[in-house]
Amino acid sequence: MTEPVVAGVDGSEASLDATAWAATAAALRRAPLRLVHVTLRWAYDVPLVPQPAHWGPASQAACRELLARAVERARAEAPSTEITTEVLDGAAAEAIAAAAGTAQLVVVGGRGRGGFTGLLLGSVSRDLAVRCPCPLVVVRPREEGGGEVVVGATGEPGQEHILRFAFEEALLRRLPLRAVHAWTHPVAAFPGDMQPLVYDVEGVGREEERLLAESLAGWRERFPDVPLVEQVVHGHPAGVLAEASATAELVVVGAPGRAALLGSTVHSLLGHARGPVAVVPRPPGHRPPGTAPPA
Repeated sequence: MTEPVVAGVDGSEASLDATAWAATAAALRRAPLRLVHVTLRWAYDVPLVPQPAHWGPASQAACRELLARAVERARAEAPSTEITTEVLDGAAAEAIAAAAGTAQLVVVGGRGRGGFTGLLLGSVSRDLAVRCPCPLVVVRPREEGGGEVVVGATGEPGQEHILRFAFEEALLRRLPLRAVHAWTHPVAAFPGDMQPLVYDVEGVGREEERLLAESLAGWRERFPDVPLVEQVVHGHPAGVLAEASATAELVVVGAPGRAALLGSTVHSLLGHARGPVAVVPRPPGHRPPGTAPPA
C-alpha cells in the first residue's frame, strides 16, 4: 500500500489551507490522504475533582464537525483521492510525529488555534521540524502564484536526500527547480580554519559557484525533465530563501542537525516565509560528512 500523506487539522483557516495543499500533494503522488486532529482525552472512570471537561459528547461532535469541513476542503482539491480521518490523543507534535512513522509526507498550517495546542512557530511547527521522521511541509499563504520549486543548497556534501526530494517535487509539479546557495563568509577548508576578516567578495563568489556546481553534478542527468537554475547569492540564507518563497510553489530545506535545537536558518525561514516550506530530515543512519561513526 502506498504510504499516505498526513495533514494536521485543527479547524483554523490555516489548517484548512494546509489540508488543501496536502490533498493536491496526495493526488500528485496517487497516495491516500489521512486527516488527523489531536486533542487531549480524559478517562471518565478516573476519579478527578473537579472533573476535566476537555472530552465528552460536545467535544466529540466538534471533532467530527471540523474533520468533516477538512474532508470537504480536501475533496474540492482532489475528488478521487482516498481520504480517512482520525482523532489522536496527546500532545500535538508527539502525536503527529508518531503518525508520521507510516507517512511519506506530513503537512501542517503555519498558524493554528488552541484546539490543536496552538499551531504556532515555536510550538508544534518547531517541534515537528526536528522530530518528524519524514518530510514536513509548513504551509503559509503565498503572496503570488508559484512558478518554481526552490531548494536551499549549501554546496557541501551530504545534501543528496534534500536535493532528491526537491527534484522529485519539481518533477511531480512540472516546474523548474532553482538551487539557491546563499553565503555570508568564505567556506572553511577544515574544522578550525581561520577565515580573513576582509576578503574578495567576487572571488569568493566564484568559488561558491564552483562548489554549488560540483554538488549538483549528475542531477541534471538523473532528472532531465526538470529545468535547473543555479543561483549563488551573497546574503544570509534565511533572508534569501524567505524572499524566494514569495513566488515559489515550495521552498525545500534540510532539517536541523541537532534534535534538541531548531537551526537558526530553518527557524527564521519558517517564521518569515511567504509560502510553503518543506523540511527534509536526514535518512536513518545518515552522518554528516567528516564525522566518525558512533563507538
